[in-house]
Amino acid sequence: MKYLSKNSDAPQRRICEFSGRKAFTLAEVMTALVILGLICSGVLVVIGRCAASATDTALRMQAFEVARENMEKLLVSEFVEEGTDFGDSEKYPQIKWQTAVETFYEPITSQMWVKAVCTAEYSDSTDKTQTIELTHWLTQVTDEQMNELMGQDEQEQEWLANQILDTIEEAAAYARVDVQTIEQWINDGLITTEEGAFFKRNLDIYKSAGGKPSTDEKNMQISTVEQLLAMVGEQYQSKDKQQQGEVDPVTGLPYKDIDKKDVDEIFNILKERKR
Repeated sequence: MKYLSKNSDAPQRRICEFSGRKAFTLAEVMTALVILGLICSGVLVVIGRCAASATDTALRMQAFEVARENMEKLLVSEFVEEGTDFGDSEKYPQIKWQTAVETFYEPITSQMWVKAVCTAEYSDSTDKTQTIELTHWLTQVTDEQMNELMGQDEQEQEWLANQILDTIEEAAAYARVDVQTIEQWINDGLITTEEGAFFKRNLDIYKSAGGKPSTDEKNMQISTVEQLLAMVGEQYQSKDKQQQGEVDPVTGLPYKDIDKKDVDEIFNILKERKR
């Protein structure tokens, strides 16, 4: 009997002991979840930045590879032509490339030098355009010659900017006429740039002809910036011919005398020769 009585009290005591243990409250569970979420979000941010950095590095290496391959193609070519070529990489479609071959007149030795510029562009993880550029002179130049060429390029850019007038008011002031006259010249065939800017050379032609140039004089106008740049090369050639005392076959004057005359005098000489 004692044995049965003792065992009959044991389950009740165990139930009382179990019900007396403490459990997590709802506030404690929510706090733990918030802390865990903050830790996980921080880890995810770090992982995302590492992944973006790795992607940008891979794209940069791919762009460098594309630019280097294009440069190597130029270096192994037997000859190159001045101009610009561009396209999308077949190996890496997200990379856009451009290859430019430029020539420069080197006044020290009176020779033409060739420079190659290969670029590759890509968009990084922030959608910003990044550019890899490789430059190589296809002929050997000294530091002195390099500085001379760069200075010449700056002079050409300044000369080019000085030959173009952006607004019709500036064109009218340069030609010493009113805006309505410039508009009449445009209707009569005055050539401007695609953006509507004015070439000083074309304004000089209309100004010297009193606003009514002949067909031959209109054909002497320039229509592109490339033609202006070509005029720079002609100026350098003219300087060489001046030193040699050569005569211009069009005007019949020595080249050294042509630079001393203004546009009106040259047009008058051309008219006299046509007669």
